[in-house]
Parts: sequence; C-alpha cells; structure tokens
Amino acid sequence: MSNIQPGILAPVPSLARYLVFSSVPSADPGEALSRLGREADGETVIVGIGASVAAQMGKPIAALHAFPSYSVAGFDVPATPAALWCWLRGEDRGDLIHRTRRLSRALSPAFVLDRTIDAFRYGAGRDLTGYEDGTENPAGDAAVEAAAVCGLGDAMDGSTLVAVQQWVHDLDRFEAMSPVAQDHAIGRRKSDNEELTDAPPSAHIRRTAQESFEPPAFVLRRSMPWADDCAQGLVYVAFGASLAPFEALLARMVGAEDGIVDALFTFTRPVSGSYFWCPPMRAGKLDFRALGA
Repeated sequence: MSNIQPGILAPVPSLARYLVFSSVPSADPGEALSRLGREADGETVIVGIGASVAAQMGKPIAALHAFPSYSVAGFDVPATPAALWCWLRGEDRGDLIHRTRRLSRALSPAFVLDRTIDAFRYGAGRDLTGYEDGTENPAGDAAVEAAAVCGLGDAMDGSTLVAVQQWVHDLDRFEAMSPVAQDHAIGRRKSDNEELTDAPPSAHIRRTAQESFEPPAFVLRRSMPWADDCAQGLVYVAFGASLAPFEALLARMVGAEDGIVDALFTFTRPVSGSYFWCPPMRAGKLDFRALGA
C-alpha cells in the first residue's frame, strides 16, 4: 500500500526521538497541521494525531478511543493521552535535535512540546535485557495487512492506529535473576533466540503469542530502547489496522483473562500509554482530509 507513511514499514533506524505534544485549546490546530505537513515526510518523521485534536477539529476518528488503564496487584498500567506524537528517525543525533526545533516552531502556537524521549537501536535489534525484539513481527504484505487501514475510503485507507508505551526496566533486578529464570520470563533462550517448549504460562512469549488469539492479534512492532541519565527501558510502539489486537495483547499480559500476569512485570513497568491515528500519504504529503484539513 503506497499511501502508508513509509517509515512505519521501514526497519528501525540507528537513532530515534519521540516527541509528545499537548494542544492549546484557543489555537487553531488546522493551520499548525498544515505547517506540520510541509515538514513531515512520513519517512524520517512519522506523525500521529490524538483523539482530542480530532475532536477539536470536529472530525473524530471512529477507531480512535481512550487508552485502557489497569491496576493490578503491585503495579499500574497508566493511560496518558496526548494531542500529537512524532517519531523522528535518523542516524545523527544533532540532526534529530534540529528537526525537533523545526517541528516545534511549525506547530506553535497550537501545540506545545511536553516531552522528548531519545531512543536507539541496540545491536541487531535487541532490548536492553539482551533479548531480540520483534522476532515474530509480520513482514512484507502481512506487515501492511496488520498495520494499514483498508476499505474505509480514500481519506482513511493507508492510515494506521498506533499504541505507544514507555517502559522503565529495572536492569539490576533482571540481572540478579539466573539465566534460566531470565529465559523463562521471556520464553526464549537469549543465546540463540529459540522459543522454549517448557516455558511457564507467565512467559512473555506465551502470553503474547499473536496467533493464539481469536481473531489473531497481529500488530507491527517498531519498539526501540531508550535511556537517559537516570533510567532506561523500551519505547513500545505497535501499529495496527485497529486497536483491538493491541488491547487483546495487553489484557492478557495483565492477567485479565485468567489471572496469570506476564513475567515482564517482574522487572519492568509502563509509565505511559497513548493511542494515535497516523494519517496516510497523498502525493508525497501527509493527508489530513479525514480531519477536514
């Protein structure tokens, strides 16, 4: 599908920066989005629109709704809605910083930059725990089928929904676990990435086996590690033609179905949770027609 933002289907870059914006109620978001459309190419800058902005423009996106929150014994899964999200992809951190400045200027005064997260590719695509990330990601036509909206009309087809969570790892706790306990928490061997046949029901791979849901819960993951001076973890990014697959995965992880909590929660926690609608492309530009822009 040629009208999906191309950076969504591309492999994760060496470096990335995630920008989260809030909106100014008295300002016109339409004009700011028009300026954003001239700066964002869908490849080095992927754009996601929050439900509040679509509502502010009088054009709510039917498939976009509030992020689910959970409170489970010992931890919370928070919902942190935001107006606008940009995923900057590149190879040079200085370039990402300058792009951040240009985007912030283009979006002012309708949007205010609240938060930035700097991310990076670790090895050939590993989480900071050392395990490969995205092993069972769909590829090729299956990736497009999992990620892209289809059959909803010219202004919607090629768009996608994205779930974004920032997870904070306790690597000291993880590294205190034995190698066997680590493998059982993930459900794969770190040494060769082979899935364990004797993994416990709480193993992450068993909790989130996408083909085990009815219907299957396939999403296109584009997660990347992040770190700052005080903490580190993973920015989980999952694109889907709808939000239903992600919500099925998350519900099973927190044990909503059977009371079995994903073993990931023994050493990592999400501190944010947001949904966005990523518009399609048209003639090489972001297509905001579904928002009336």
